[in-house]
Amino acid sequence: MVAGQSARRTRRAFVLLGLGACASASAVASAHAQQPLAQPAPATPAGAPASYVAHRVAKGKSFTDFEAMLRDVSQADVVHLGEQHDDRGTHALQLAVLEGLARRGVPVVLSLEMIERDAQALLDAYLAGTVPESAFLAGSRPWPNYGPDYRPLVEFAKAKGWPVVASNIPRPLASAVSRGGLAVFDTLSAEQRPWVASDNQCGTDTKYGRKFIGLMTEMAGHGGGGMPAANMDRFYAAQCVKDEVMAESIARALDAHPNAVIVHAAGGFHVEEGLGTVERVARRVKAGAVQRRDVRQEVVMFVPTADLDAVKPSENRHLGRYVVYVHR
Repeated sequence: MVAGQSARRTRRAFVLLGLGACASASAVASAHAQQPLAQPAPATPAGAPASYVAHRVAKGKSFTDFEAMLRDVSQADVVHLGEQHDDRGTHALQLAVLEGLARRGVPVVLSLEMIERDAQALLDAYLAGTVPESAFLAGSRPWPNYGPDYRPLVEFAKAKGWPVVASNIPRPLASAVSRGGLAVFDTLSAEQRPWVASDNQCGTDTKYGRKFIGLMTEMAGHGGGGMPAANMDRFYAAQCVKDEVMAESIARALDAHPNAVIVHAAGGFHVEEGLGTVERVARRVKAGAVQRRDVRQEVVMFVPTADLDAVKPSENRHLGRYVVYVHR
C-alpha cells in the first residue's frame, strides 16, 4: 500500500468511528472529551428539498436506483444510514431519504448519533416550539457541522411532526469510559443513569470487537508505536457503549412508535456489515426487550468516491444491503 492510500485509509477510519481526524490512536481519549461548541450558522430552511448529488446505488453485485431503494427500505422497521461525518453530499442524500419516505406517506422517527441523550428534553421542547433554536443549540453540544449537515434533517422532521431521538451517550461519559473502563458506570449519579444503556455487553472477543481493535492497532502503528492492551480494551468499551445506548434508544422508539420506520443516522463503522448498533438492536429484540418479535433492519451505507464510473459493487456489498456511492 502506498503512503497516500495508507493515509486515506487512516483518515477514513477515524471518520467512520466518529472520533475526528487525529494523528494517532493515542489521541482518541481527547477526541471523546470534546467541549461544547459554538452555535452553528443556520442551514437550509425547513422543508427545503435536497440538492441533487451525483451518486450510484448498488444492491449486491449490481446497481439499482435511489427510488427502488426507498421503496424497499420503506417496508423496514429500522433503516440505518451509515455515513462519513464530513461528507456534504452524503448528508444531502440522507435528507433525500427522509423526503422519499415522506412522499410515500411513511411515518418516521429520526434517530441521530449526533445528539446525545441528556439533550432529549431540550430537543423535544424545541420540536414542540416551546424553546427557541438558540436555546436548544446552547444546551445540546452540537457538532461543528450541525448547521449545514444535520440541521436540515432535524428541521425536516420538525416540519413533518416526526419525533427525533437524541440517541447517543453524552460525550463526557464516553470519555470517562475511555479512561476508566465500564467501571465508571458504577459511580453514576441518579441523574446520569438514564443517559447510558441498561445493558452493556462489551467483550472484545466478537467480530465487531476484533474489527475495532485491528483498526486501532493499525492506526497506532501509523503513529509509530503500539498501544497497551488495557488501553485498547477501554477504547473499545468507549466505542461499544455508544452502540449500546444507540441500540437501546432505537429499541425504545420501536415500542413507542410501532407504525413508524426508525431512520438512524450514524458513523458508518457503527452499522456496516450489520455489526455494532445493528446487532445490538437484534440482541434486544431476541431477548424480548422489544415488544415485536420480528424486526427488519436494513443498512444503507454512503461511500464517497471521486469516480462514480470506477466503483465496483461487488467490492463493497458486504457493507450493507445498499451501498450509495456519493460523488465527492
